[in-house]
Amino acid sequence: MQLIRGLHSLNKQSSCVLTIGNFDGIHTGHQKIIKRLVEKAHELKTPSLVISFSVTPESFFGRPKARLSSFRDKHLFLKSMGVDKHLLIRFNDSFSQTSATSFVENILVEKLKVRHCFIGDDFRFGKDRLGNYELLERLSKPNKFITEKVERVSFENQRVSSSAVRQCLASGNFSMAEKLLGRAFAISGKVSHGDKKGRAIGFPTINIGIRRRLSPVLGVFNVLVEINKETYHGVCNVGKRPTVGGEKTLLEVYIFDFNREIYGERVAIVFKQKSREEMKFDSLEELKQQIAKDVEIGKQFFKSSAILG
Repeated sequence: MQLIRGLHSLNKQSSCVLTIGNFDGIHTGHQKIIKRLVEKAHELKTPSLVISFSVTPESFFGRPKARLSSFRDKHLFLKSMGVDKHLLIRFNDSFSQTSATSFVENILVEKLKVRHCFIGDDFRFGKDRLGNYELLERLSKPNKFITEKVERVSFENQRVSSSAVRQCLASGNFSMAEKLLGRAFAISGKVSHGDKKGRAIGFPTINIGIRRRLSPVLGVFNVLVEINKETYHGVCNVGKRPTVGGEKTLLEVYIFDFNREIYGERVAIVFKQKSREEMKFDSLEELKQQIAKDVEIGKQFFKSSAILG
Protein backbone atom coordinates (compact mmCIF):
# COMPACT_ATOMS: atom_id res chain seq x y z
CA MET A 1 0.00 0.00 0.00
CA GLN A 2 1.29 3.43 -0.95
CA LEU A 3 1.57 6.05 1.80
CA ILE A 4 1.18 9.64 0.60
CA ARG A 5 2.28 12.15 3.21
CA GLY A 6 0.40 15.35 2.47
CA LEU A 7 -1.46 16.82 -0.48
CA HIS A 8 1.81 18.31 -1.74
CA SER A 9 3.14 14.78 -2.27
CA LEU A 10 0.34 13.76 -4.61
CA ASN A 11 1.36 12.67 -8.06
CA LYS A 12 -1.11 13.00 -10.90
CA GLN A 13 -4.13 10.85 -10.11
CA SER A 14 -6.18 9.18 -12.84
CA SER A 15 -9.12 8.21 -10.62
CA CYS A 16 -9.91 6.59 -7.27
CA VAL A 17 -12.57 5.30 -4.93
CA LEU A 18 -12.12 6.95 -1.55
CA THR A 19 -13.28 7.36 2.02
CA ILE A 20 -12.36 9.93 4.67
CA GLY A 21 -12.04 9.79 8.45
CA ASN A 22 -9.81 9.44 11.51
CA PHE A 23 -10.39 5.66 11.62
CA ASP A 24 -9.04 5.48 15.16
CA GLY A 25 -8.93 1.83 16.18
CA ILE A 26 -10.48 0.72 12.87
CA HIS A 27 -13.44 -0.86 14.66
CA THR A 28 -16.13 -2.97 12.99
CA GLY A 29 -17.96 0.14 11.78
CA HIS A 30 -14.82 1.38 10.04
CA GLN A 31 -14.19 -2.09 8.66
CA LYS A 32 -17.62 -2.11 7.02
CA ILE A 33 -16.78 1.13 5.16
CA ILE A 34 -13.32 -0.04 4.11
CA LYS A 35 -14.62 -3.40 2.91
CA ARG A 36 -17.16 -1.62 0.67
CA LEU A 37 -14.41 0.73 -0.52
CA VAL A 38 -12.13 -2.12 -1.60
CA GLU A 39 -14.99 -4.03 -3.25
CA LYS A 40 -16.07 -0.99 -5.29
CA ALA A 41 -12.47 -0.23 -6.29
CA HIS A 42 -12.09 -3.76 -7.64
CA GLU A 43 -15.41 -3.44 -9.46
CA LEU A 44 -14.38 -0.17 -11.12
CA LYS A 45 -10.77 -1.33 -11.62
CA THR A 46 -9.43 1.81 -9.98
CA PRO A 47 -7.30 2.34 -6.83
CA SER A 48 -8.89 2.50 -3.38
CA LEU A 49 -7.76 5.45 -1.26
CA VAL A 50 -8.23 6.25 2.43
CA ILE A 51 -7.80 9.83 3.64
CA SER A 52 -6.88 10.24 7.31
CA PHE A 53 -5.21 12.96 9.37
CA SER A 54 -1.81 13.14 11.07
CA VAL A 55 -3.23 15.56 13.63
CA THR A 56 -6.87 14.85 14.35
CA PRO A 57 -9.32 17.76 14.12
CA GLU A 58 -10.20 17.20 17.82
CA SER A 59 -6.56 17.56 18.85
CA PHE A 60 -6.08 20.64 16.67
CA PHE A 61 -9.05 22.37 18.30
CA GLY A 62 -7.85 21.48 21.81
CA ARG A 63 -10.15 18.52 22.45
CA PRO A 64 -7.71 15.60 22.27
CA LYS A 65 -8.96 12.06 22.86
CA ALA A 66 -7.02 8.97 23.87
CA ARG A 67 -5.89 7.26 20.67
CA LEU A 68 -6.88 3.63 20.25
CA SER A 69 -4.24 2.86 17.63
CA SER A 70 -0.86 4.20 16.61
CA PHE A 71 -0.40 5.49 13.08
CA ARG A 72 1.71 2.45 12.25
CA ASP A 73 -0.92 -0.03 13.44
CA LYS A 74 -3.68 1.83 11.62
CA HIS A 75 -1.67 1.92 8.41
CA LEU A 76 -0.86 -1.79 8.57
CA PHE A 77 -4.49 -2.68 9.27
CA LEU A 78 -5.63 -0.70 6.22
CA LYS A 79 -3.01 -2.54 4.18
CA SER A 80 -4.24 -5.91 5.47
CA MET A 81 -7.75 -5.02 4.28
CA GLY A 82 -6.52 -4.45 0.75
CA VAL A 83 -6.44 -0.63 0.56
CA ASP A 84 -4.19 0.63 -2.27
CA LYS A 85 -3.34 4.15 -1.09
CA HIS A 86 -3.33 5.99 2.24
CA LEU A 87 -3.31 9.79 2.01
CA LEU A 88 -2.25 11.40 5.28
CA ILE A 89 -3.27 15.05 5.55
CA ARG A 90 -1.85 17.26 8.28
CA PHE A 91 -4.73 19.09 9.91
CA ASN A 92 -3.36 22.60 10.51
CA ASP A 93 -4.66 26.16 10.60
CA SER A 94 -4.68 26.52 6.83
CA PHE A 95 -6.50 23.23 6.26
CA SER A 96 -9.02 24.02 9.01
CA GLN A 97 -10.14 27.08 7.01
CA THR A 98 -10.97 25.02 3.91
CA SER A 99 -14.69 25.20 3.20
CA ALA A 100 -16.60 21.98 2.67
CA THR A 101 -17.34 22.90 -0.96
CA SER A 102 -13.70 23.77 -1.66
CA PHE A 103 -12.58 20.48 -0.09
CA VAL A 104 -14.84 18.54 -2.42
CA GLU A 105 -14.17 20.49 -5.62
CA ASN A 106 -10.45 21.30 -5.21
CA ILE A 107 -9.22 18.18 -3.41
CA LEU A 108 -11.59 15.27 -4.00
CA VAL A 109 -12.48 16.16 -7.59
CA GLU A 110 -9.56 18.15 -9.00
CA LYS A 111 -6.62 16.53 -7.20
CA LEU A 112 -7.88 13.00 -6.50
CA LYS A 113 -10.29 12.49 -9.43
CA VAL A 114 -12.78 10.73 -7.20
CA ARG A 115 -15.26 8.38 -8.91
CA HIS A 116 -17.00 6.97 -5.84
CA CYS A 117 -16.94 8.26 -2.25
CA PHE A 118 -17.99 6.34 0.88
CA ILE A 119 -18.69 8.06 4.19
CA GLY A 120 -20.19 7.07 7.53
CA ASP A 121 -23.64 8.34 8.44
CA ASP A 122 -22.31 10.87 10.96
CA PHE A 123 -19.32 12.18 8.99
CA ARG A 124 -18.72 15.95 8.96
CA PHE A 125 -16.00 17.89 7.17
CA GLY A 126 -14.88 21.37 6.10
CA LYS A 127 -14.74 24.66 7.99
CA ASP A 128 -17.17 24.72 10.92
CA ARG A 129 -18.07 21.09 10.10
CA LEU A 130 -20.62 22.24 7.53
CA GLY A 131 -19.94 19.40 5.11
CA ASN A 132 -22.05 16.25 5.32
CA TYR A 133 -23.55 13.51 3.17
CA GLU A 134 -26.22 15.81 1.73
CA LEU A 135 -23.60 18.31 0.52
CA LEU A 136 -21.49 15.55 -0.99
CA GLU A 137 -24.50 14.14 -2.79
CA ARG A 138 -25.45 17.57 -4.13
CA LEU A 139 -21.94 18.22 -5.44
CA SER A 140 -21.47 14.72 -6.82
CA LYS A 141 -23.77 15.06 -9.83
CA PRO A 142 -22.16 18.11 -11.51
CA ASN A 143 -18.70 16.71 -10.69
CA LYS A 144 -19.50 13.21 -12.00
CA PHE A 145 -18.88 11.05 -8.96
CA ILE A 146 -21.14 8.95 -6.75
CA THR A 147 -21.54 9.37 -2.99
CA GLU A 148 -22.60 6.40 -0.89
CA LYS A 149 -23.49 6.52 2.79
CA VAL A 150 -22.56 3.44 4.85
CA GLU A 151 -25.03 2.98 7.68
CA ARG A 152 -23.82 2.59 11.25
CA VAL A 153 -22.96 -0.77 12.79
CA SER A 154 -24.56 -1.69 16.13
CA PHE A 155 -23.81 -4.43 18.61
CA GLU A 156 -26.32 -5.33 21.34
CA ASN A 157 -28.20 -2.07 20.60
CA GLN A 158 -25.00 -0.04 21.05
CA ARG A 159 -23.65 2.01 18.18
CA VAL A 160 -20.12 0.96 17.33
CA SER A 161 -17.82 3.98 17.60
CA SER A 162 -14.33 4.88 18.75
CA SER A 163 -15.88 6.66 21.76
CA ALA A 164 -17.78 3.50 22.73
CA VAL A 165 -14.54 1.50 22.57
CA ARG A 166 -12.79 4.07 24.78
CA GLN A 167 -15.57 3.82 27.33
CA CYS A 168 -15.24 0.03 27.42
CA LEU A 169 -11.48 0.22 27.89
CA ALA A 170 -11.74 2.87 30.61
CA SER A 171 -14.19 0.69 32.56
CA GLY A 172 -12.14 -2.48 32.03
CA ASN A 173 -14.75 -4.14 29.80
CA PHE A 174 -12.26 -5.74 27.42
CA SER A 175 -14.74 -8.38 26.29
CA MET A 176 -17.12 -5.76 24.87
CA ALA A 177 -14.21 -3.71 23.48
CA GLU A 178 -13.08 -6.81 21.59
CA LYS A 179 -16.55 -7.24 20.10
CA LEU A 180 -16.71 -3.61 18.98
CA LEU A 181 -13.19 -3.72 17.52
CA GLY A 182 -13.54 -7.15 15.96
CA ARG A 183 -10.29 -8.15 17.68
CA ALA A 184 -8.67 -7.88 21.10
CA PHE A 185 -7.41 -4.43 22.10
CA ALA A 186 -3.62 -4.27 21.93
CA ILE A 187 -0.79 -1.75 22.05
CA SER A 188 2.33 -2.51 20.05
CA GLY A 189 5.74 -0.94 19.98
CA LYS A 190 9.47 -1.47 20.26
CA VAL A 191 11.06 -2.53 23.53
CA SER A 192 13.21 0.29 24.88
CA HIS A 193 15.62 0.67 27.78
CA GLY A 194 14.03 1.81 31.05
CA ASP A 195 15.52 2.94 34.35
CA LYS A 196 15.90 -0.71 35.56
CA LYS A 197 13.93 -0.04 38.79
CA GLY A 198 11.82 -3.16 38.21
CA ARG A 199 14.95 -5.28 37.96
CA ALA A 200 16.22 -3.80 41.22
CA ILE A 201 13.18 -5.12 43.13
CA GLY A 202 13.12 -8.51 41.46
CA PHE A 203 10.56 -7.86 38.72
CA PRO A 204 12.38 -6.86 35.51
CA THR A 205 10.03 -5.33 32.97
CA ILE A 206 10.04 -4.61 29.27
CA ASN A 207 9.24 -1.00 28.44
CA ILE A 208 7.17 0.08 25.45
CA GLY A 209 7.18 3.68 24.24
CA ILE A 210 3.51 4.41 23.59
CA ARG A 211 3.97 8.02 22.40
CA ARG A 212 0.52 9.07 23.55
CA ARG A 213 -0.37 12.13 25.60
CA LEU A 214 -3.56 10.35 26.62
CA SER A 215 -3.79 6.58 27.03
CA PRO A 216 -7.12 4.74 26.63
CA VAL A 217 -6.05 2.38 29.43
CA LEU A 218 -4.54 3.24 32.83
CA GLY A 219 -3.80 0.87 35.69
CA VAL A 220 -2.56 -2.69 36.16
CA PHE A 221 -3.66 -5.40 33.73
CA ASN A 222 -3.30 -9.10 32.95
CA VAL A 223 -1.97 -9.26 29.40
CA LEU A 224 -0.73 -11.48 26.63
CA VAL A 225 2.66 -10.53 25.20
CA GLU A 226 3.26 -11.44 21.56
CA ILE A 227 6.94 -11.65 20.62
CA ASN A 228 8.07 -13.06 17.27
CA LYS A 229 4.86 -15.09 16.86
CA GLU A 230 5.18 -16.52 20.37
CA THR A 231 2.76 -15.62 23.16
CA TYR A 232 3.55 -15.19 26.85
CA HIS A 233 1.53 -14.21 29.93
CA GLY A 234 2.32 -11.16 31.99
CA VAL A 235 1.23 -8.22 34.14
CA CYS A 236 1.27 -4.73 32.67
CA ASN A 237 1.27 -1.31 34.29
CA VAL A 238 0.22 1.74 32.28
CA GLY A 239 0.69 4.97 34.19
CA LYS A 240 3.12 7.47 35.65
CA ARG A 241 4.63 5.24 38.37
CA PRO A 242 3.91 7.61 41.30
CA THR A 243 5.94 5.54 43.80
CA VAL A 244 9.18 6.38 41.96
CA GLY A 245 8.20 9.94 41.01
CA GLY A 246 7.36 9.31 37.38
CA GLU A 247 6.02 12.20 35.30
CA LYS A 248 5.03 10.74 31.93
CA THR A 249 2.81 7.81 31.07
CA LEU A 250 4.75 4.59 30.45
CA LEU A 251 3.81 1.03 29.59
CA GLU A 252 5.79 -1.64 31.48
CA VAL A 253 5.25 -5.39 31.40
CA TYR A 254 6.56 -8.11 33.68
CA ILE A 255 6.50 -11.33 31.64
CA PHE A 256 6.10 -14.54 33.63
CA ASP A 257 9.02 -17.00 33.45
CA PHE A 258 10.92 -14.92 30.89
CA ASN A 259 14.56 -13.85 31.08
CA ARG A 260 15.58 -12.94 27.50
CA GLU A 261 16.76 -9.48 26.49
CA ILE A 262 14.63 -8.19 23.61
CA TYR A 263 15.60 -4.53 23.35
CA GLY A 264 14.65 -3.11 19.96
CA GLU A 265 12.20 -5.89 19.13
CA ARG A 266 8.59 -5.08 18.32
CA VAL A 267 6.00 -6.64 20.60
CA ALA A 268 2.23 -6.47 21.00
CA ILE A 269 0.58 -6.21 24.41
CA VAL A 270 -2.93 -7.71 24.33
CA PHE A 271 -5.13 -6.56 27.22
CA LYS A 272 -7.30 -9.26 28.80
CA GLN A 273 -8.37 -8.08 32.27
CA LYS A 274 -7.95 -5.06 34.54
CA SER A 275 -6.49 -6.04 37.89
CA ARG A 276 -6.47 -2.72 39.77
CA GLU A 277 -5.85 1.02 39.55
CA GLU A 278 -2.32 2.38 39.74
CA MET A 279 -1.36 3.25 43.32
CA LYS A 280 1.36 5.19 45.14
CA PHE A 281 3.18 3.21 47.82
CA ASP A 282 5.22 4.55 50.72
CA SER A 283 8.28 2.44 49.87
CA LEU A 284 9.77 0.24 47.18
CA GLU A 285 9.31 -2.72 49.53
CA GLU A 286 5.54 -2.12 49.61
CA LEU A 287 5.54 -1.82 45.82
CA LYS A 288 7.47 -5.09 45.55
CA GLN A 289 4.92 -6.87 47.75
CA GLN A 290 2.03 -5.54 45.69
CA ILE A 291 3.64 -6.58 42.40
CA ALA A 292 4.09 -10.09 43.83
CA LYS A 293 0.34 -10.12 44.55
CA ASP A 294 -0.41 -8.79 41.06
CA VAL A 295 1.68 -11.55 39.51
CA GLU A 296 -0.09 -14.24 41.54
CA ILE A 297 -3.49 -12.82 40.56
CA GLY A 298 -2.38 -12.79 36.92
CA LYS A 299 -1.20 -16.38 36.99
CA GLN A 300 -4.48 -17.48 38.55
CA PHE A 301 -6.41 -15.57 35.89
CA PHE A 302 -4.60 -17.27 33.02
CA LYS A 303 -4.84 -20.66 34.75
CA SER A 304 -8.63 -20.21 35.09
CA SER A 305 -8.89 -19.00 31.48
CA ALA A 306 -7.12 -22.13 30.28
CA ILE A 307 -9.44 -24.37 32.29
CA LEU A 308 -12.52 -22.60 30.93
CA GLY A 309 -11.12 -22.90 27.42
